Amino acid sequence: MAMKAIVKCSRTDGDVKVLDVAEPAIGPDQVLLDVKAASVCGSDIHMWRDHQSWAIKLPLILGHEFCGVVAQVGERVSGFRVGERVACETAASVCGECVYCLSGNYNLCPHRLGYGALANGAFTRQVVARPQILHRIPANVPFEHAALTEPICVAYNALVEKTAIKPGELVVIQGPGPIGIMALQIARLRGAGTLVVLGTDADKHRMEVAEELGAHHIVNIQHEDPLKLIQSLGDGYGADLVVDCTGVSRALRQSLELVRPNGRITKIGWGPQPLDFSLDPLVAKAVTLQGSFSHTFPTWERALGLLSTGQINLGPVIGGVYTLDDWREAFSRMEEGANVKSVLVNQE
Repeated sequence: MAMKAIVKCSRTDGDVKVLDVAEPAIGPDQVLLDVKAASVCGSDIHMWRDHQSWAIKLPLILGHEFCGVVAQVGERVSGFRVGERVACETAASVCGECVYCLSGNYNLCPHRLGYGALANGAFTRQVVARPQILHRIPANVPFEHAALTEPICVAYNALVEKTAIKPGELVVIQGPGPIGIMALQIARLRGAGTLVVLGTDADKHRMEVAEELGAHHIVNIQHEDPLKLIQSLGDGYGADLVVDCTGVSRALRQSLELVRPNGRITKIGWGPQPLDFSLDPLVAKAVTLQGSFSHTFPTWERALGLLSTGQINLGPVIGGVYTLDDWREAFSRMEEGANVKSVLVNQE
């Protein structure tokens, strides 16, 4: 049988279509999921416009932030049963043999194939998954919220696993997109003292959401100099931590200006632009620059726990819920900044 899927067909800008594709079949060590909800990532928008800087396969079913119900279980799979509600990680396959897989850091496996990039993704009706990357959804968490577990985990990995935040510290978040909004909430839970979010004219609605979710200061960098604000806070030496959720080159340059001596910069955002400035301030200030990528199993369990207890608020984040046929509106609303997040639901 065939099923609908949102497919990136070529490297041409905008060449994404709803097509009929074959239903997947599982092996003895796999699980078949009926996708119930999948949220749109900024990377999906980039691939729609063909602005991404990472490798992908073509044609490609998009979507990697998703959850669903177990529809079928392979004969060698134990621990899951048909009908269970589960959220699924993004590492569709890993080698299981390299030093990173064997040490639990499978997100860094050099053979990793991620959903919606090098493996077909979840903007469709059914997806094949490894049981090792499935997580049961708490009963009080709706599918539309569970679909956003992945971006929460990205922020959690960056600001809990990779970066130490001390209570009371001054934290600056560059970019109020989905990851920036999640980073804001994780930093607040970590005890950050003053939270500052930087954005642009295009981020008007997202900045309002950031303020609603706990930002003490929001700054439109196209009209205000954030350095003046940062120097007016605390002892005036700068931010203890700057979190780059934009990926653009000039944001990293700005972070070097805003961070205090002995401070930290954590970079989450991707960006293909070359650096056109000196990194000497990194040395002169003795700043720690930390990269962060993806997530692993324990982070998913903790993120779902935060959703279940209401410590992560997705109410103002989800701007709309759409069917697969309405994907273009869902993508466009995010692209124009009207929705922080759009969620696609399956009605097949």
